Amino acid sequence: QGLSSPMLRCPSQRLLDRIVRRYAEVPDAGSIYMDHLTDRDKLRLLYTLSVNSHPILLQIFPDVEGWPFPRYLGSCGRLVVSASTRPLCDFYGAAPEVAADLALQLLAVLRSMGTNDLNYFFYFTHVDAGTFGVFSNGHLFIRDASMLGIIDKEEGSQLIDGQQEYKDIFSCLTVDCQSAFVSCNSIREKHSLVMVCQELLPKLLKGKFLQPVQEKIDSFLQHCANGLADDQGINEAVAKLAELLKPLRSCDSRFAYRYPDCKYSDKY
Repeated sequence: QGLSSPMLRCPSQRLLDRIVRRYAEVPDAGSIYMDHLTDRDKLRLLYTLSVNSHPILLQIFPDVEGWPFPRYLGSCGRLVVSASTRPLCDFYGAAPEVAADLALQLLAVLRSMGTNDLNYFFYFTHVDAGTFGVFSNGHLFIRDASMLGIIDKEEGSQLIDGQQEYKDIFSCLTVDCQSAFVSCNSIREKHSLVMVCQELLPKLLKGKFLQPVQEKIDSFLQHCANGLADDQGINEAVAKLAELLKPLRSCDSRFAYRYPDCKYSDKY
C-alpha cells in the first residue's frame, strides 16, 4: 500500500496476483505454489514498482498476448533491454499517408487500453513525444509504460480509507512526498484521449492534408482536446476522425505490419 507508481494507485487483488505470478526476475517465475519469492526478490520487486513500473508492465502484459508494448528481453539493475523502436516524434514530418496510418494506430491502441478481454482499464498520467514508438515494420507500440495507471473494471479499486496518506520506505525516492493522489473514481475513459489530442495528434496531423479534409480533422481534434463533452461525445468525435483518416492511408511495403494483407482485407 502507498507505492507512488501510477500502476498501483488503484490496485485490485487480481492485478497484484498477476504481478507476482508473472514477475520474471526469479528462478521459478509463474509457480502455482507462490513460494518462489525470497525476501530479496520481494524487495527488488517493490523497489522496481516504486522507481519505474515500465519493466513490470512489459512482463505481466506481454506483446505475444497482443498487448501494445515492446517485447521484454531482461533487465539488470536500472538497465532494461527491450525491442527497439523509433519515437513517434520522428514521424511528425512524415508523409500524409504515414501520418494517417500512425494516427489510426494510436486511436486503436487507446481504444484497446480502455476495452479489452481482461477488463483492465489503462490510462496515462502523462504523454509526451517519447511515450509511443514505431517498429521498423510500421507498427506502433507504447514505448514508455512508466506513466500508465491501471483500474480493474472487474473487481474495482480496493483502496482502503487513509491508504493515500500511507507512505512506504520507497515512496519519496523519485517523487514529491506531498504530491496529491488522483482519485480513482475521477478517471474517465476520455482521460487518455484528451491528452493525446492535446499533445500528439495535432503535431502528427497538422497541415498534412488538402482542404476541406484538413479543416474537418482540425475541428475534431479541437473538440477532443477541449474535453468538454462526456465520454460518449469524445468517442463519437474520435470515430468520425478515424473515418476521415482511413481513406488517407496507403497499402504498400512501407507498412510491412499490414502488407500485403491490406490488399485483400477490409480490416485495413
